[in-house]
Amino acid sequence: MTKLKDYAELTRFNRPIGSFLLMWPTLWALWLSASGQPEWYLVIIFVLGVFSMRSAGCVINDYADRKVDGGVDRTKNRPLPSGRVSEKEALLLFSALTLLSFVLVLFTDLKTILLSFIGLGLAALYPFMKRYTHLPQLFLGLAFSWAIPMAYSAQGGDLSDPQLWMLFVANCFWTIAYDTYYAMTDRPDDIKLGIKSTAILFGRYDLLVILCLQGLTLSLLGWIGVLAGLHWPYFVSLILCIGLFALQFKQAKKRDRQACFRSFLDNNRVGYCVFIGLVMSYLI
Repeated sequence: MTKLKDYAELTRFNRPIGSFLLMWPTLWALWLSASGQPEWYLVIIFVLGVFSMRSAGCVINDYADRKVDGGVDRTKNRPLPSGRVSEKEALLLFSALTLLSFVLVLFTDLKTILLSFIGLGLAALYPFMKRYTHLPQLFLGLAFSWAIPMAYSAQGGDLSDPQLWMLFVANCFWTIAYDTYYAMTDRPDDIKLGIKSTAILFGRYDLLVILCLQGLTLSLLGWIGVLAGLHWPYFVSLILCIGLFALQFKQAKKRDRQACFRSFLDNNRVGYCVFIGLVMSYLI
C-alpha cells in the first residue's frame, strides 16, 4: 500500500489539476468537431487517455528532473529524489502508462493512431527542454494541445479545418500563461540550479506577458465562436473568463509563491467555464 501511494504521488493521481487542464481543451475539440454531438465512446476514450498520458508525462518529467528536484524546496520530497521509487520502477511505470494510452487510441482510426506518435514524442521531449531553452512552457503547450487534432481526427473532422488550428494555438497561449504562473513559484530555485523557464525569461514583465497571452487566447476563442456560429452562452463564458484572469492577476500581483500557485490552479475554472458555455450553446 505504501508503494502504491508512492506511485500515485509520482503519477500525480493525488493531484489531478494537470489532467483537468489537459482534459478541458480536449473536450472543447470533441464538441466543436462534432457540432455539439460527439460520439460518447470517443469522449470516454479521450478522457481516459488524458489521465493516463498526463500521468505518464509526470513520471518521465520527474525522471528527467531526478537530479535537480532534490535541490528545490517544493519537490525535494517527491518519490524519485527521496528514493522511495527507483529509476527502474519509474521507467517501467512510464512504459505501462504509455502502453495503456496506446491501447485506448487503438479503438479510434488509423489517422488518429499515427497522430498519437507525435503526441508521445512531444510528451517525452518536454521535460528535457528546460535545460536547453527558456521556452519549455511552449513545448508543454504543444504537448497539451496535440489532443486537439487527435480529437478532430477521431471524430472524422478535416485536419485542414482552420478552427482546429485556431483552437490549437489558443490552447498553446493559455498553457504558456498558466504554466508561467506555475514556474514563478520555483523561479528562485530554478535560477540557482540553472533551470530555464518563461518565468525567468519574462522577468519583471512576467505578469504583463501572461495578460497578453490570456488576451490572445480569448480573442482566438471568440473568433472560433463566430466562425462556428455559437450562441450567447459561449460568449458569456468568455466574458466570465476575463474576470477569472483578472482575479489571477490581482492574486499574483506581489509574486508571492503561494499566490502564484493558486493563480495556476484557478485555470481549472477557466477550462470548465468555456466547456459549459460551449455545451449550453449547442443545446440552445
